[in-house]
Amino acid sequence: MSAKDLLDKMFAGDLRELTVISYVVLGNNAVTDRFIERRFRMPVQAWSALYAVKMFPGIRAKEIRLLFPRPQNTISRAVSLLEERGYLVQEISDSDGREKRLFATPSGEELLTELIDVSRRRQEEWLAPLSPAERTTFFELARKIAEGPNLLKSEVMKG
Repeated sequence: MSAKDLLDKMFAGDLRELTVISYVVLGNNAVTDRFIERRFRMPVQAWSALYAVKMFPGIRAKEIRLLFPRPQNTISRAVSLLEERGYLVQEISDSDGREKRLFATPSGEELLTELIDVSRRRQEEWLAPLSPAERTTFFELARKIAEGPNLLKSEVMKG
C-alpha cells in the first residue's frame, strides 16, 4: 500500500478529523522541531517561550502555558535555557518580590527575528495547497476550536 492509500484510509475512518489535524500538527512539528534543534540547538518550546516573552514583555513563566499548552516543567526548562544563553532576563516584580517577570534581551530579539522569518516561510510552505479564501476559513475554524471550551479539558477523558 502506498503512503497516499494509507492516509486516505486513515482520513476516512471514524477519527478522521482528529487524525487529519494530528497529522498536520505532527508533520509540521517534525520539520520545524528538527530544524530549530539543529540550527539553534534548542527545543521548539524554548523558541515559543521566547516568542511569548517578546509578545508580552513582563509575562510570568506560568502564563506562557496559557499561550502554549505544555507542562509547566517544560516551560520552566525552556525559560532556564533561554536565560542561560542570554536571550531573556527575569526581573522581580515591583508589586510582589516572589514574582518574576520575563523580558527578551537584545540578543533574544535578534534570534527571534530570524526564527519568525523562517517560521513565516514555513507557514507559507505548508499552507500552499490552500487558496487565500481557504486559508481564511481554515484559520477561522481552527481559532473557533482553539477558543472553545473543550480543547484543553474533557469530560470523556477525565483522570
